[in-house]
Amino acid sequence: MTPAIFETMRTSAAANPLVPATADLIWSAVVFTILLVFFWFKVLPNFKKNIDARTEAIEGRLALAEKAQAEAAAKTANIEAEQAEARAEAAQIRESARAEGAAILAELKEQASIEAARMTETAKKQIEAERQSAIISLRAEVGSLAIDLASAVVQNNLKEDKSASAIVDGFLADLEENSK
Repeated sequence: MTPAIFETMRTSAAANPLVPATADLIWSAVVFTILLVFFWFKVLPNFKKNIDARTEAIEGRLALAEKAQAEAAAKTANIEAEQAEARAEAAQIRESARAEGAAILAELKEQASIEAARMTETAKKQIEAERQSAIISLRAEVGSLAIDLASAVVQNNLKEDKSASAIVDGFLADLEENSK
């Protein structure tokens, strides 16, 4: 080593052990300045560029997320509106079916009452026809009985025409009263 360096080391050692030597301070300042300039012009711009790119990407993703959220909210509102419309349509269909069912039921009741009235009328006509048939049959039999009676009366009493007529008339009146 050179004598100047030894001299510097000796004087610096005697001064203050905590304070570095002036040469060390100068060289440290030069190295710090070089490193500061390197970081300031090379590393820091790349770092800022990366941070800006990340910020832009995050903001883009946030915008996409907000857009997707708005679309989802719109679709949800659309689906809810469609569901409400479907519920209203279902209620309308149910009401229509109930009204149609009531109309069909009323029509069936009306048809049943018409059919019952028709059957009643047919039964009445049939009963009336049988009644007329029975009356005709009864009159024929009454007529034959009257003839039999009249012949019996005539055989018993040919002389008493008036009493025979009265007996026949009374007999016919009794038969008419019994037939009613």
